Amino acid sequence: MTLDDWRQSGHTFRYRQHALFYRDEGAGEALVCIHGFPTASWDWHKLWPALTRRFRVVAPDMLGFGFSDKPRDHQYSLFTQATLHEVLLQHLGLGAIHLLTHDYGDTVAQELLARQRRRQAQGMPGLQIKSVCLLNGGLFPEAIRPRPIQKLLQGPLGWLVGRLMTEGRFYKSFSALFGPDTQPTDDELADFWDLITYNDGVKIAHKISQYQKQRRQNRKRWVGALQRTTVPLRFVNGPLDPVSGAAMAARYRQIIPAPDVVVLDGIGHYPQVEAPERVLEAFFSFVERF
Repeated sequence: MTLDDWRQSGHTFRYRQHALFYRDEGAGEALVCIHGFPTASWDWHKLWPALTRRFRVVAPDMLGFGFSDKPRDHQYSLFTQATLHEVLLQHLGLGAIHLLTHDYGDTVAQELLARQRRRQAQGMPGLQIKSVCLLNGGLFPEAIRPRPIQKLLQGPLGWLVGRLMTEGRFYKSFSALFGPDTQPTDDELADFWDLITYNDGVKIAHKISQYQKQRRQNRKRWVGALQRTTVPLRFVNGPLDPVSGAAMAARYRQIIPAPDVVVLDGIGHYPQVEAPERVLEAFFSFVERF
């Protein structure tokens, strides 16, 4: 499947005044795949055929990402991205879901878990999350090792950093997130670059990058959501990830009750791209318990 095929097979959903791209395919229990920063739902394309044989899979491009709208005057928030998923799933008539998430999407999952716990405590109806499988991401702010480009994007000159990003600079910076033996091909890098630059996405990268501050500000809520949930969790981790690799897995084991961690040796920040078969094995062995 090519990136163009992926787009042509997608759908558009209106969230407030914005157009959002999403994929919806397969039959069975609902699985929602939530992508990371700075990429899009295309991150899941290598898993897609296997996932859609066993689930109805929904995968949106969040606001500011991929083929969705990228408004320049918007204040991007992880809370808004969580609401976006709730509204989309309500629109699709899906009330019970499994989650498979990565990076930025992990924090969206944490917020959705926090909301579910609040609803349950108040006896209110709403979205039911049946399981969560997390891939590499900044679950705990104290264990994140941000790259220089991430620090620059969060700073006062972040707007300029995005505008100065070139395809060559992106290739170099992005490739550093992968394991040495699982480097992306030139074609893969070109696809990721096309997604990021679609609708001038590089010009809002500094706005979306403020999610790192949001993670620190809301640590108690989002880490607490993982610690207190009764929803089954699994963390699949590529330890060679320079941002959220081995240190994140170690922290997960320290503070999450009965931690279920699968470490994929030799893999970096994008397990679903670098080792799709191993991710599928870890995911299916997890959800088949239920």
